[in-house]
Amino acid sequence: MSEIFKTIARYQYTTEAQIIKGRLEAEGIEVFLKDHLTIDTDPLVSNAIGGVKLQVLAKDAMKAQHILSTINQYSLDDDGNQIECPNCGSGKVDLFSTITDFKSFFAFLIGFVSGTLPFHTRYKYKCETCKTEFTKEDIKPKKPISSQ
Repeated sequence: MSEIFKTIARYQYTTEAQIIKGRLEAEGIEVFLKDHLTIDTDPLVSNAIGGVKLQVLAKDAMKAQHILSTINQYSLDDDGNQIECPNCGSGKVDLFSTITDFKSFFAFLIGFVSGTLPFHTRYKYKCETCKTEFTKEDIKPKKPISSQ
């Protein structure tokens, strides 16, 4: 019987796929990355060729998809705790860039080329539940549970 690979996920960059590959291999699943060398050579073609394809043996596909579904898709803080919305308390919070239109992109590009801005991009968090946008500074620190 020939071993047939099945694509179970696609990623824009190889680094994302490598992290998931490591997780699946730790569970004993054989993983193959397709098109990762092409994208490493020229990242701009990622969308054109469909990204890095994460493939597993067809017999392991269900187990691998179950493992993928258990991985947290939402933002975590520096300690690995799920970030909660300061408005509604939901844990369904995503990180996004503030470079969203041509004007902000153009300002970032000019600053980058002239060397007048720091080498980072402003990011905000957005709650999927109540659509509130907030920054890292808006997150209230959790009080430690005191032991008695």
